[in-house]
Amino acid sequence: MLLLVADQSGPLEDVAMFHRRTAGAETNVAIGLARLGLKVGWASRLGADSMGRALLAAMRAEGIDCSHVTSDPAQRTGLMFKGRTVDGSDPPTEYHRRGSAASLMAPADIDAAWLCSARHLHATGVFPAISASALATTERAMALMRAAGRTISFDTNLRPALWPSREAMREAINALALRADWVLPGIEEGELLTGETTPEGIARFYRERGASLVVVKLGPAGAYYDSADAGSGRVPGFPVAKVVDTVGAGDGFAVGVLSALLEGRPVAEAVRRGAWIGARAVQVLGDTEGLPTRADLDAAAL
Repeated sequence: MLLLVADQSGPLEDVAMFHRRTAGAETNVAIGLARLGLKVGWASRLGADSMGRALLAAMRAEGIDCSHVTSDPAQRTGLMFKGRTVDGSDPPTEYHRRGSAASLMAPADIDAAWLCSARHLHATGVFPAISASALATTERAMALMRAAGRTISFDTNLRPALWPSREAMREAINALALRADWVLPGIEEGELLTGETTPEGIARFYRERGASLVVVKLGPAGAYYDSADAGSGRVPGFPVAKVVDTVGAGDGFAVGVLSALLEGRPVAEAVRRGAWIGARAVQVLGDTEGLPTRADLDAAAL
């Protein structure tokens, strides 16, 4: 989606000026990984409109391979408005993505050879929630990568308003999580999805069903991990003087964990990097402004 961020606090209908940014869980992670020097490909469908052109230009400027992004003249690009708060609370948001070009993606849009040329696939619970065809596309992409022996990460990223019921959401998201190697639920998401009330129980639920690593995000308290290779443990959160905007923090956390794991770093180090990037993300207004460069990581010894 394209994101319009309010320049002033208050109800969105009273805001006169907005700043244009990118948005979307998958795009946030793609940008974050690219900034750290990983080679990233992004597949999507956009409208052949000004918003689509702006979004595509922004992704290309980050060094992301957009060769498998389709611009459809018959459809429109998804749009999101985000307000501004002054007390660190979640800002008001408004989505215009139902029926967007991306929501019409179908399994036939997947270039299997291109997809499987990658060593890793990252998926979230947002895209499969926007339409039945998006869910089928996610399932197909994950099945292709698993058959090819590639690793898959899945951030549950629940959006209950996009599903017909909580039961349907729980069933679909858990089915996708069980196709992944690395599962990244938030603590409240994990409770809803598994019925467990502790990070240990949530992690055990997915580990017993095949995940090799589960990292449960605990907000300011950090994270708990359970790994087939590295055992289990907790990583504390990084102190933050002022929370500006929590939107995108989970995506920043995923960037840290995935980048470190793909570099061969130990699990505990990967989770620590995730907690650090998540803490950076909550201190800025946009979804990607807090995502670091490789130089930033080196300066922080992460």
